[in-house]
Amino acid sequence: MKLHLLEEKIEKAPQLDFGNILDESFELFKKVWVQGLVINLLTVVFTIPCMFIFYVPMLFLGLSNPEAFADDGTPPVLLLFVMIPAYVIIFFLIFVLNTLMRAGFYRICKQQDLGVSTSDNYFYYFKKEYLSKVFLVALMSVGIAFAAALLCMLPLFYVLVPLNLVPLFFAFNPDLSAKELLKASFKLGTKKWLLIFGVTIVAGFAAQVVGMFLCFVGVFVTASFSLIPQYMVYKKTIGFYEAEEEKPQENNTNENLFLK
Repeated sequence: MKLHLLEEKIEKAPQLDFGNILDESFELFKKVWVQGLVINLLTVVFTIPCMFIFYVPMLFLGLSNPEAFADDGTPPVLLLFVMIPAYVIIFFLIFVLNTLMRAGFYRICKQQDLGVSTSDNYFYYFKKEYLSKVFLVALMSVGIAFAAALLCMLPLFYVLVPLNLVPLFFAFNPDLSAKELLKASFKLGTKKWLLIFGVTIVAGFAAQVVGMFLCFVGVFVTASFSLIPQYMVYKKTIGFYEAEEEKPQENNTNENLFLK
């Protein structure tokens, strides 16, 4: 869907009921909890190598200069040239991975929600034509988050809601440019900031509590529930445009279906 159509729909978005969003999110969660579990496990598996980026430079520094960590506190050189750049790189890589995996999960949510019988492709967006765009979106998002963090952290608290919508818009509008994805995310994030923040916090808290009752390991099962309310807000605000990629590849018809 074109950016101006997305913005028009967001601008004309109706009032949404908080309780209804949570109820419908739970109903959809019952259909996709297995896929959500797989997504969470895959994300953890792929995140572990990213964490080594932080420790490898410290390991080499410790081997080359054993006295670097002898004094109390973190050496300024280590902090400036190793730890801070490593944190930025880790955040960047995790954002890219999280965007791709969450986009795949949202695509599965739509398939299950609309009754589309296709296979669950967790790596659907791990394609060459999407990777460069996601890297650019991640770079811009990290820049926005870093700039917001410098402004006494309060702006960061605000921009996290729109930035959290980027995988959602990417999943259903992969043809938009990186700039357009961010613009649409901030448009919806600003319009429905309080609602999105509220349902995400409540859903996340509920997922954590139920997961802890399931011997803590259950958190992996329930964690995906916190992502579904955002999907519901998008569905009720914008709707979906069924594109060719949602149909079997052997079907080459150009028929489009607009769903509200």
